[in-house]
Amino acid sequence: MTSTGEVEGRAGPPLWWARRRDAVGDVVLGGVSAVECAWEGVAFAGEAGLPTAVGVLFGFVVGATLVLRRRWPIAVVLVGIAVSPAAMGFLLAVVGMYTLASSEVPRRITATLASMSLAATFVVMYLRTRGDVEADTTLVVVLSGFVAVALTVPPVLFGLYIGARRRLMESLQERADSLERELSLLADRAEERAEWARTEERTRIAREMHDVVAHRVSLMVVHAAALEAVAVKDPARAAKNAALVGDMGRQALTELREMLGVLRAAPKPAVVDPVPAVAVAVAAVAFAGGAEDGPSLDALEVLVGQSRAAGMTVEMLVHGQGAAYAAEVEQTAYRVVQEALTNCHKHAPGARVVVRLAHRSGEVAMQVENGPCDGKATEPGLPSGGNGLVGMRERVLGLGGVFVSGPTDAGGFRVSAVLPTA
Repeated sequence: MTSTGEVEGRAGPPLWWARRRDAVGDVVLGGVSAVECAWEGVAFAGEAGLPTAVGVLFGFVVGATLVLRRRWPIAVVLVGIAVSPAAMGFLLAVVGMYTLASSEVPRRITATLASMSLAATFVVMYLRTRGDVEADTTLVVVLSGFVAVALTVPPVLFGLYIGARRRLMESLQERADSLERELSLLADRAEERAEWARTEERTRIAREMHDVVAHRVSLMVVHAAALEAVAVKDPARAAKNAALVGDMGRQALTELREMLGVLRAAPKPAVVDPVPAVAVAVAAVAFAGGAEDGPSLDALEVLVGQSRAAGMTVEMLVHGQGAAYAAEVEQTAYRVVQEALTNCHKHAPGARVVVRLAHRSGEVAMQVENGPCDGKATEPGLPSGGNGLVGMRERVLGLGGVFVSGPTDAGGFRVSAVLPTA
């Protein structure tokens, strides 16, 4: 339907009618009422001493007002009450009272007009019955009251029922439309949450892949460079470096297989639905944030030892008594140290590196600081994607911790992080 009321190229209902069939029905009722009142106008003209044509025309106009029942129901009822002394407008009065009761007119107005119509019908019936038949007054009163009630009360009650039913249906329709809008809004929000979860999961996977692969491959490149430098001069050291490169490659492949195995094992929803998509995405986060077999703080010594084997001068200092922390806390601490050491291999070859780990009440802190490069070691030529510091910051802040990084006054670089253990 367009704004002009056209449906599929056809004109909408005319004037005040909501539907075309309502307009047709009212016109038919108005025509029938006009014919009835015009027929009754003949008798009215004879009693009033008017020309028959005037009585017929008057009755036709009065009956035709029924067409306006939906637009002005009060006026139609008033017309019916006004012409009741002329003994015309039976259909007009009945249909008018029904329309008034079923409309949105205040109930006090409906009750007032119904009482007026009842009284007018009773008076007219009483006067006409008393003059036409010779009967007891009580019988005439009872008969007049019965006719007045029969012509007034049933239309009013039926109109009240239809009006209440119509309002109920409109209320239910409004509630259904409101529910449909709410469901649509919930579906949109669920889709947004699912998309956010998928994006977050992709970010977690990319960060985890970067931490695992970048460190291992960086060490492999450093060992390969050392192998190339000493291959001729020191065959024993070259063989040792070659074995280390092989170990690093196998470890990298093992960790990659573990992550890819988790990805392949992630269940897929059978039906495309935004809400299950959230559940699948959230469930898949487990491997990236809280895997039981992930790296822990106990493996930091091994991690530092690998950097020493690659030729880096690394000192590790531990303060406080260690404890068993949550898996995601230990894994994040390990990844921060691992990525910081990887950056030292990339950007500070030959520099002295200090790794500090402090166990405090309710938190664990780690710091990796390197001094200035000695200028003797050659650059390993490792590519840098610029995501190392960003990934570390995201990991730490995701657990409610504090992350600080920046150059030192001595010309080196420092990475510090504090993680809550609760």
